Amino acid sequence: MSYVSFVFQKLFGYSKEKANELMMEVHNKGKSAVSQGTREKAELDVFRLHQHGLWATLQQD
Repeated sequence: MSYVSFVFQKLFGYSKEKANELMMEVHNKGKSAVSQGTREKAELDVFRLHQHGLWATLQQD
C-alpha cells in the first residue's frame, strides 16, 4: 500500500496525506479518481500508472 501512495505522490504531486487518502479509497472501495483532465492527459496518466505496475482505467463523467 505504501508503494501506491508513493506512486500517487511521484506522478501527481499529491501530499503524503492526500496520496494515503486516495490509496485507502482504492483499498476500501476498489477504485478512486486520482486524476482529471482532458482525454489525452487521462490516457497519459493511465499509461504512467501501468508503467509503475498499477491497474488503471479511464472513465468519462
